[in-house]
Amino acid sequence: MIQASNISIHFANRYLFDGISFTVNLKDRIGLIGRNGTGKSTLLKILNGIIKPEEGLITTPKDFRLGYLPQETVTNSEKSIFDETLSALTEMNSIEAEMQEINKQISISSDYDSPSYLRLIQKHTELNERFNHIGGNTVEGEIETILVGLGFKREDFHKPLNEFSGGWQMRVELAKILISKPNCILLDEPTNHLDIESIQWLEEFLKNYDGSIIIVSHDRTFLDAVTIRTMELSHGKMYDFNHPYSKFISLRGEIRQQQIASYKEQQKQIAETERFIERFRYKATLASRVQSRIKQLEKVDRIELEDEDVTKINFRFPEAPRSGRVAAEAIELSKSYGDNLVLNKINFAIERGEKIAFVGRNGEGKSTLSKIIAGLEDYEGTLKIGFNVQTGYYAQHQAELLEGKATVFETVDGAAYGEMRTKVRSLLGAFLFSGETVEKKVQVLSGGEKSRLALALLLLNPVNLLILDEPTNHLDMAAKDVLKNALINYTGALVIVSHDRDFLKGLTDKTFYFKDGTLREYTGDIYDFLEKTKIDALSELEYSDKNSEKTAEQREEENPKQSKLYREQKKNYQREENKFRKAINECELKIEELEKQIQQLENDFSNAELMSDVELTNTRKAKYEELRESLDKRIEEWTELNEELDVFRINSES
Repeated sequence: MIQASNISIHFANRYLFDGISFTVNLKDRIGLIGRNGTGKSTLLKILNGIIKPEEGLITTPKDFRLGYLPQETVTNSEKSIFDETLSALTEMNSIEAEMQEINKQISISSDYDSPSYLRLIQKHTELNERFNHIGGNTVEGEIETILVGLGFKREDFHKPLNEFSGGWQMRVELAKILISKPNCILLDEPTNHLDIESIQWLEEFLKNYDGSIIIVSHDRTFLDAVTIRTMELSHGKMYDFNHPYSKFISLRGEIRQQQIASYKEQQKQIAETERFIERFRYKATLASRVQSRIKQLEKVDRIELEDEDVTKINFRFPEAPRSGRVAAEAIELSKSYGDNLVLNKINFAIERGEKIAFVGRNGEGKSTLSKIIAGLEDYEGTLKIGFNVQTGYYAQHQAELLEGKATVFETVDGAAYGEMRTKVRSLLGAFLFSGETVEKKVQVLSGGEKSRLALALLLLNPVNLLILDEPTNHLDMAAKDVLKNALINYTGALVIVSHDRDFLKGLTDKTFYFKDGTLREYTGDIYDFLEKTKIDALSELEYSDKNSEKTAEQREEENPKQSKLYREQKKNYQREENKFRKAINECELKIEELEKQIQQLENDFSNAELMSDVELTNTRKAKYEELRESLDKRIEEWTELNEELDVFRINSES
């Protein structure tokens, strides 16, 4: 159990959190959420003892063990992947070394009845029992299971760790934590370096874990799958609910609405009391009543509205220039790095306006193909880029490629030309860079800020083939939602590499699955793909040798859903469904804007000074009624669209 009491810490002349308290109980599954910069990573470091709080105390039981995975770490270890993972078992390794030493002493001893010999035998027996108790005889199998689950091939187990990239090294660090079985695991964005298959394996592992877990993540699906409790950091405060993320967000909104209603009612009563006191303060016959009201007012336990984080990115991609029907087409395309054949004679076509997800294990060629299409990598075979195709590319580590010594403004202004030079500040404002923040050096920006800046650069020029490689890394949930909405409304062709299932849901209409140098196409979004491949059972992902020997005609006869006609019908269905989703999304945005305007007027109505102007009050009331009527119509429109979508789905399935 972890007890945090009145924890406070400053950063950049403000409180990251101020006097927060909470308890982590046995087997708690906690999602720690909040906008970028609210202190989530800092809190994990405080819990792990890396940072000391300025005020407050963290207490844990004696011999309580923590396992902490930071967002980034690099090792120069020359140990093999297997041995590096094994090194995390310090107690087991210590016992094994001690047992080996005792075995040496026993082997050279000749007096089997001496007290010293008997003590060695006794000690060896005790150590062996402890070794078996902590899993010494099964540990190799457990390590193999964890490493395979996290995406390693068995032939990689004995390769030196320092030969692998930072992302794979992070997987080994995670494996070391999982195999050592600490009382509490602290994970800071663990899915950033994992593919979809590894994420799903990790979900199952954590759901069955015997200790407690605290996870910082912007992956909704991952949080909902693993956690049962959510703690949100916002404006220095913590909000704690015994629910997974999605349920927490729903309840958080309901509680805030109740709080606002109670606050308004109390403010109304306070205003009436204050008016009574002011009006009759000097009337002798009512002096006792006035004093009574004053005392009553002093005793009121005033409701304080919690600050709400309403900062939001707001942008749309420029209208895509018209291009030919086919944006890109590959014929027998291959790519090798030395002896490593990454892509082996693959064929595909990307049509105008299609939205395609690239998925598969890390290292299977998703980023490589993205770079090839963007014109940044050479290849063998044929790649045809369509008529009037203009490409925009966001690299997996795009934010790290920005010039660190330049300011935010200089970065965008230097890349803009023509009419866009006059819109630089407006563009930066849409990405939450305003005032003094536009003069900040890029090198001091947070990961999320750098990602936002890199995305802003994509809007400087209209493109009709947009290639995004892991664009959601370092973006918080609100920023991801805005990016997703912008991509749904984007009119060009989209290729996106991502492992975030919630982000991909409903965004793409085709999935390219990369495996062993090959490419397989699936119609539909990420969940259509997961359903078809049953990816949660990894063994079922292996291609059937028997099926691969059959001709295309035989496979179509056995499974008509693989026919060309079916694929065309599925594509048309997906286009129509996306139209419904786009209309629903636009309707939701209009509803949100109307609700904000109505909320502002309701705030004005509770202001006694503003309400004293009769003419202005009547104008506000008329506007209020007009907005309410518009809101009712939009809600009715939203309901009809959803009903039409349901009917469309039913008809399409029948």
